Amino acid sequence: MRREGSPWTGLSTIAVKEAADHLTSARMLFAMALVVLTAIGSVYGAIGQLKTTVGEDPFLFLRLFTTAQDPLPSFVGFLSFLLPLVAIALAFDAINGEYQRRTMSRLLAQPIYRDALLAGKFLGGLLVLGICVVVLWLLVTGMGILLLGLPPSGEEILRGLGFLVVSLAFSAVWLAIALWLSSLFRSPATSALAALSLWLLFSVFWPMLTPLVAGVLVPLDPLNPMTAIQQFELQHNLSRLSPNVLYGEMLTGLLHPSTRSLGILFRSQMEGALVGTPLPFSQSLLIIWPDFSALVAGIVVVFTLGYVSFQRQEVRA
Repeated sequence: MRREGSPWTGLSTIAVKEAADHLTSARMLFAMALVVLTAIGSVYGAIGQLKTTVGEDPFLFLRLFTTAQDPLPSFVGFLSFLLPLVAIALAFDAINGEYQRRTMSRLLAQPIYRDALLAGKFLGGLLVLGICVVVLWLLVTGMGILLLGLPPSGEEILRGLGFLVVSLAFSAVWLAIALWLSSLFRSPATSALAALSLWLLFSVFWPMLTPLVAGVLVPLDPLNPMTAIQQFELQHNLSRLSPNVLYGEMLTGLLHPSTRSLGILFRSQMEGALVGTPLPFSQSLLIIWPDFSALVAGIVVVFTLGYVSFQRQEVRA
C-alpha cells in the first residue's frame, strides 16, 4: 500500500519527548555527574600545571583541553573514553525498550511512521548529547577565564567551536551504533552488551590488532625499504576504521595548531615550512576534513543499517 502524508509527521514531537525523557532520567543524571566531575578534575589539574609554565603560549586556552597531570588524563582523553558510554546509555534500549514495555504498537497506531519514530529517537538523543558537550565546553572555558585570568582569543574560540562539532559527530556515531543494536536485538541487555563490546574493541583492542594485521598483509622486506612505508600506511588506514582514532586525529589537528599532517610526512614535504609555526584555522580544517567526512559517513551507514533493520520488523498489538 502507498503511504499517505509525510513520513516525517511527528518527528519533532518524538525528538522533544525523547530529549525530555533523557534529561530527567536517573541514568542520564548519574552519567553526566560522572562526566562533569572527571572533567572538572582534569581541567583543574591542567590549570595547575599551566600556571607553572614558563614562556608565553599564544594558545594557552587550547592546552586546557590537552594538558594532563598524573594521575589524571587530559580533558579530551576523558571525553574520548566517556562520550561513547553516555551515547550508549541513551540509546541501547530506544527500540527494544518499546517492545518490552508493549508500547510500540500504540506508538505506530498514531499518525506516525517508523521513519519519524527512528529519526526522532536519534535526534532526541543527539540533542541531549549536544547540550552536554556545550555545557562541558562552557564549563572548561569559564574555569580557564576565572583561574588563568585570560580570555580566549578569536582563533581559540573558532578551534573550540570546531572541537564541539567533532565531539558531537563522534557522539552521534556511538548513538547510531546503540540505536542500530537496539533495533537488531529484542533484549535491551543483549544490545547493551553488544554496544559495550564494540566500544571495548575500538577503544582497547583495535590499536593492538591493526599492527598485527598490517604485518601479516604487508611483511617487511629488508631489501625493499618501501615495504615499511606501505605497512605503516596500511596500519594507519586500518586504524581509521575506528571512530576513536578518527576523533583523536581531529582533536590533534584542531587543538594542536602546529600539526601539519595526520599521516606520514616526508622531509621533502617540509621544505620551506617553518617547523612549529601554528597553522591558520582554515588550514587545520583542511587537514581534518577527510577524517570528519569519514565520521559523518559512518553515522549515515550505521543509521541506515538500523533503519533497514527496524523497517523489516513485524509489530503486533
